[in-house]
Amino acid sequence: MARLLVTGGASFIGSNFVHHVVAHTDHHVTVLDKLTYAGNRASLSGQPEPRVDFVHGDVADADLVDQLVESSDGVVHFAAESHNDNSLECPEPFVHSNVIGTFTLLEAVRRHGVRLHHVSTDEVYGDLALEDPGRFTECSPYNPSSPYSSTKAGSDLLVRAWARSFGVAATISNCSNNYGPYQHVEKFIPRQITNVLRGIRPKLYGEGRNVRDWIHADDHSSAVLQILEKGRVGETYLIGADGEKDNKTVIELILTMMGQDPAAYDHVPDRLGHDLRYAIDPTKLGDELGWRPRYRDFEHGLAATIEWYRDHEYWWAPAKDATEAFYARLGQ
Repeated sequence: MARLLVTGGASFIGSNFVHHVVAHTDHHVTVLDKLTYAGNRASLSGQPEPRVDFVHGDVADADLVDQLVESSDGVVHFAAESHNDNSLECPEPFVHSNVIGTFTLLEAVRRHGVRLHHVSTDEVYGDLALEDPGRFTECSPYNPSSPYSSTKAGSDLLVRAWARSFGVAATISNCSNNYGPYQHVEKFIPRQITNVLRGIRPKLYGEGRNVRDWIHADDHSSAVLQILEKGRVGETYLIGADGEKDNKTVIELILTMMGQDPAAYDHVPDRLGHDLRYAIDPTKLGDELGWRPRYRDFEHGLAATIEWYRDHEYWWAPAKDATEAFYARLGQ
């Protein structure tokens, strides 16, 4: 696949994937990104110009998408609205990007016979009880609980239908919670890191018992590339790194690793419909494709992430004040 189209390639996870592809393959990458608040051209800085092209546009723009797909050998679809709090505030952009955008892309790859990998989330499965020892698998039923997760579930089902009904050469991956470089400061881990760097007390929803299964964005990128190159068409693969931690543990780890009192944070009202626990079983991905995460120790990956935010204030500072003002209006 000499020519890859990466939708949402200036986003957090998408830009990490572009960096990974350039570092580990000879592919040429075209990035399509709408550059909403969560997209940032600076996340692609340092990439060699002959290897990476950037197109500013909407994945729901049928004419533009058709043109880009026609000149590509493969498509990796990251483009999505992804923040749960924003989906509760205003769901419409989530329907537009996650559902209409995916439909538009599917029609283009169908016309041109181009390989597609669709990137999704474990949140489509809903949540697990805190005391439940089980984990999500590729056979888990969908049970989304927010406008974000329901629109991602809808996009997954569209991909499955186009693969079965029209023979689109597609795969899907559902990944656990990502952390790492280039993540917007509205998200849990970078928000707490940048709060400490700014001398602001970190914020914890409710009691902080909610559990997330964390994976470093570079490990997610390596898994997606493996699926794109070796995955069985029509299959779904779950991506995880056995990184289950509750939010209270994560916030206390961040404070401790940054030389602060681990209790120096504030509790804020819990999010509406806040899922209790996510946990991914990546057995199929490991057994079929031989994939293994690089950051098997969460603290190792978290230390690298803290260091990145220390060194890249120029990247995150422009969005910080507006983000904290938004949360202050919500009492969070």
